[in-house]
Amino acid sequence: GFFCVMRNFSQGRWFIVAKAVSAMRLVLDECFRWANQRKAFGKSLMTQPVIRFKLARMAGALEAVHNMLENVTHQMDVMPYQEQSAKLGGPIALLKFQATRVGTLIADEAAQIFGGRAITRTGMGSKVEGYLRTFKYSSILGGSEEVLADLAIRQQLRSPESVAPKL
Repeated sequence: GFFCVMRNFSQGRWFIVAKAVSAMRLVLDECFRWANQRKAFGKSLMTQPVIRFKLARMAGALEAVHNMLENVTHQMDVMPYQEQSAKLGGPIALLKFQATRVGTLIADEAAQIFGGRAITRTGMGSKVEGYLRTFKYSSILGGSEEVLADLAIRQQLRSPESVAPKL
């Protein structure tokens, strides 16, 4: 049983990242909707440079994680299972680490954009509130951030032909 669980950790972590990326996209979409709809001092929030900066920061970080996810997914699709087990543990651990860090960024920025609405369970802020309540689960499930960052680096050090992750 133990070895079966250990062999499937990477696929489980991949699934956690896929779900996290989906949730982050939903929150980012809500932030865009809110920034276009909400008026402050007679103008849309979207007219404020700081709001556009927050949205750009969130979108850029999320796109980078999504790209990593697509790359790892392709490798999982074309590699035999044994090769995946040997080579993708570190890159998937690094992917999950990065995805959970971006999840924290998105949670923080969404709360700032939504203000008090980010803590309401109904109305326009409900999706953000739900995300704020649950985003940390992806950091904990499948291994904590510190453990996965260490795993990614240790696996890379075992590969003498390269010094950078091959995602």
